[in-house]
Amino acid sequence: MSGSGERILFVHARPGDEAALTGGTIARLRADGARVVVLYAADVDEADAAAASAALVDLGARSWYRLAPGTPAEITTAVDAAIEHLDATAVVVGAVDDDLRGSVTAAAHEVGLPVFLARTVRQAPGQRLVAIDIGDHLAPKLRALGRFPARWSLNERTRTLADGSTALITDTETYQRADAPRPALPPPAAPARPTLTNRSLVGLGGLLLGIFFGVLGTIAHQATLTLFGVALPIGLTIAFIGIGALLLGLRLVVRDRFVVGLAAAGLLLTIFVLSLRGSGGSVLVPAGLPGTLWTVVPALIAAFVLAWPKLPPRGR
Repeated sequence: MSGSGERILFVHARPGDEAALTGGTIARLRADGARVVVLYAADVDEADAAAASAALVDLGARSWYRLAPGTPAEITTAVDAAIEHLDATAVVVGAVDDDLRGSVTAAAHEVGLPVFLARTVRQAPGQRLVAIDIGDHLAPKLRALGRFPARWSLNERTRTLADGSTALITDTETYQRADAPRPALPPPAAPARPTLTNRSLVGLGGLLLGIFFGVLGTIAHQATLTLFGVALPIGLTIAFIGIGALLLGLRLVVRDRFVVGLAAAGLLLTIFVLSLRGSGGSVLVPAGLPGTLWTVVPALIAAFVLAWPKLPPRGR
């Protein structure tokens, strides 16, 4: 109930309740440019009709209707029609009758509208309430309350009922919000098991990627970068990062150890073949610390990625 552009349907048991329970809210909404329509569930005689019209004028509203009596289902249908006619954005219920309140709430929730139940702290202990500040609209509420002298008398901000009980008219009106229940989400569908052909093709792709990374890493692992007289193994570092990214990426995306295993096999087999001495006596992996690390560390990375426990499914 933010004001401008809102269209609020108020449902009350009888004339006078709109002023007592929601008068300040109606006045505030109308001052903000909202449209307000009031439904009364009880019979409205000529005197009550005149008082209701005058009270709503005091509050800045004019439209009210009589809600025809009927079964809970019939009342729900009638409220649904009123919601549709108003194109309501919210429904406020001031009625204390459980059946009426339930029928109105059901009609509002059926079309996904929020319902605000007029409640005091005593009526809803422990519940979270929405408090509407009506301090700037207290005067029109008091004028509207004065339209019903047969129901109560007013002494400044004290309302005395016919049975002698009193109620203080405060600067706030409180509501309990009841949103329409959200439909239950369907259970996530189980992922389709890959066919043997698809798995083989993906595995072949992993094998080729492993061979490709093995060739590139073998060629580049001896590269160094001299910085301040210190030779940094930049080629070996990049090769290890590339291998780790390849195997971990396949594990996260494909989620199949078979594919990761083929990529690791292609990688390690390529490193082994290229580390053998060639016919001319030269090797791509010369003896030394970089060559030793290049033949050992990729196997450790592959073993770590393959041995990692099964990853949980990704959230949707």
